[in-house]
Amino acid sequence: MKANKKSIKSGIYLVIDPSMEEKDLLNKLQIVLTKEIAAVQIWDNFKNGQNIIELIQKIHSLCAQHQIPILINNHWEYLKETELDGVHFNTIPTNLEEIRKEINKDIIFGLTCGNDLTATRWAAKHNIDYISFCSMFPSASISNCEIISYETVKKASLIYDKPLFLAGGIYPKNIKQLDDLEYNGIAVISGIMNSQHPDQAIDEYHQNLKSTK
Repeated sequence: MKANKKSIKSGIYLVIDPSMEEKDLLNKLQIVLTKEIAAVQIWDNFKNGQNIIELIQKIHSLCAQHQIPILINNHWEYLKETELDGVHFNTIPTNLEEIRKEINKDIIFGLTCGNDLTATRWAAKHNIDYISFCSMFPSASISNCEIISYETVKKASLIYDKPLFLAGGIYPKNIKQLDDLEYNGIAVISGIMNSQHPDQAIDEYHQNLKSTK
């Protein structure tokens, strides 16, 4: 098994959209990586005919310079061909043990959870490294997620004792509304990567993000 498995830190978990123009995506990512980032996830919003392996390698080379974990959304099979550090599932995988055996290295596993705490309990039972809740607010980037109640997050923190992230429609202007919740960080996509100045955007998030446990 891989001995140097990276870990998910607290703070800002950046989700990047591979359908962006590649040069713009890589330039913005390079800027953002000079800031404090918990992890980078490649959303599985790929374009038809896109060279996914090549793009993953380019993204990995940037993240590796800063020791930032990089994960793929859902498509765990790319971990067999690349140096990705983990996979984030949108739903509970039905064949987790088979996936672990086929990948054959120690990687980070993440899972999106909802108001039904079944996924949270499953994550706790199966030693999933972190979970995220989507969507805390209405979001154009994540239109297929239900709105998560604060009570759900409070209950989840009693069930699951590893890093817990909040996602969906979170911006500096509304992040303070989450201060009563126990969480380790936020997952952000458009709020940073759609900004003309992503470094300034991430600074603004950090300024408004409460100190996490």
